[in-house]
Amino acid sequence: MIKGVFTENMPLFPVLVAWGQSVQAPFVILDTGFTGDLQVTPEIAKELGLKVTGVINVRIANGQVVEVPTALAFAVMEGMKNYIDVLISDSMPLAGISFLSKFNYKAIVDCKYKTVNLERV
Repeated sequence: MIKGVFTENMPLFPVLVAWGQSVQAPFVILDTGFTGDLQVTPEIAKELGLKVTGVINVRIANGQVVEVPTALAFAVMEGMKNYIDVLISDSMPLAGISFLSKFNYKAIVDCKYKTVNLERV
């Protein structure tokens, strides 16, 4: 089980993301409205040495459609490794439903007690 934290009403949990010989362990927001795998900042993408493989159109929370560069990386969660699609954006690092599905996680978010638990099922 992975335990996350709440910061300013944002449920966060750590992710180990890597490419080549570079590894980062950012805390990412659990975003149930994000259907993709992972979104990182351009700084994290640069530190990982990610290579942009394409650009996709993404509809963001305000309804606007924006073009976002994408890359391939891998993530490790509790010893399980999976290749993931990464969106590179100036906004906060996010993990989406596809990310949790690839690792077979159930998310339990308790807003009253400000806890986040990811349980592999």
